[in-house]
Amino acid sequence: MLTPELVIDVGRRAVETALMVAAPMLVAALVIGLVISIFQAATQINEQTMTFIPKIVGVFVTLLLFAPWILQKLLSFFHFIFNLVPTIGG
Repeated sequence: MLTPELVIDVGRRAVETALMVAAPMLVAALVIGLVISIFQAATQINEQTMTFIPKIVGVFVTLLLFAPWILQKLLSFFHFIFNLVPTIGG
């Protein structure tokens, strides 16, 4: 049976999973952006396009490194959702 508590739990788990899956790439982009900003401030090179390539490469490398963990988190959430389907049809 679909109860308000169940809907809130599914929503909470969905947001939690989305944040956990996105966190490694966001943290990598934040750290790379901070390092480049410090470098730009120290050298007074204010080229805006200088930040894009390192961030993109850093995010892709982070995605490759964390792909198994991300896949495990997503599969765990999908198993939770699929196991919930029979209980909703009441």
